[in-house]
Amino acid sequence: MAATQQAIDLATIAARAAADKHASTITGLDVSGQMPLTDIFLVVSADNERQVQAMSEAIEDTLREEAGVKTLRREGHGPGRWVLLDFGDIVVHAQHDEEKDFYDLERLWRDCPHLDLGVVGSRQDESGA
Repeated sequence: MAATQQAIDLATIAARAAADKHASTITGLDVSGQMPLTDIFLVVSADNERQVQAMSEAIEDTLREEAGVKTLRREGHGPGRWVLLDFGDIVVHAQHDEEKDFYDLERLWRDCPHLDLGVVGSRQDESGA
């Protein structure tokens, strides 16, 4: 099973919002074949807490304004270095670069296809994949 076009569209909008806030990395993972609760994990990172918060707020605002999608659940907002945003079809992990490197979600979900979300800063753009 592959991610729905709606989930891909939402992930693309969220990735663009993260890129606008100067995300260090942006990775889209199609987890639809492994996880029945969501289609896509979007993993974005930044090099400081303030930027992580700004990214997560920008993603929420942009998805609400452009796609009419509200956040179903939010964890880690505030002084957190890892903010989890659940939009149903996609789940966004906004992380400090150090948490991203330590927890390495891409490695944990390495069997899942990476998505080309067409934004600068995404791992697939850097690697040319």
